[in-house]
Amino acid sequence: MHRSMTSGKKFINEVSTIERIHHVNVVQLFGFCVEGSNLALVYESMLNGSLDKYIFLQQGTIFLSYKQIFHISVGVARAIHYLHQGCDMQILHFYIKPHNILLDGNFNPKIPNFGLVKLYSSDNSIVSITVARGTMSYIAPELLYKNFRGVSYKSIVYSYDMLLMEMAGRRKNFNPFTDHLSKMYFPTWVYEQFNEGNDIDMHNTSEAD
Repeated sequence: MHRSMTSGKKFINEVSTIERIHHVNVVQLFGFCVEGSNLALVYESMLNGSLDKYIFLQQGTIFLSYKQIFHISVGVARAIHYLHQGCDMQILHFYIKPHNILLDGNFNPKIPNFGLVKLYSSDNSIVSITVARGTMSYIAPELLYKNFRGVSYKSIVYSYDMLLMEMAGRRKNFNPFTDHLSKMYFPTWVYEQFNEGNDIDMHNTSEAD
């Protein structure tokens, strides 16, 4: 059951968007309910919940192997590619992050939460936006510029890149607790390693270091 929404526009957007999407790595919509001001979506059951609780390790959580992490990352990539090039419309999902990757009983990933996506003609390589969309730490840098009003699928791929680094490093993109300033933010650390000609070893970014 999807949480109640106060915005009827977002609700209608989500229903109409999911109705036209059919992919193994996108959540299946079973139906929706309207009762007064309460609006709800009924999705397929995702027994293992969201990805964040498996990569941001806490006591009592299941430890995912790197084989499982690879399997999840490929599934998410296939879903994003489908949304960008496999539909009649280009669907830009600005909220690709661990909290929005759901896992079924076999840890197959599926993307939910289509209330805030944008649909555009597949002929448009650059589409206009009025405000930055997404979650900090996952937003592509160009979306934060005041005078920037265009976006493409590459901005969504940037969010996916941040997701991959969190999965490999098993920590959040922003880590204020590290002793090394360059490790506080993945892009800064990657740039520093590349600039110095070093191999990029994600094991060196874990919170345990």
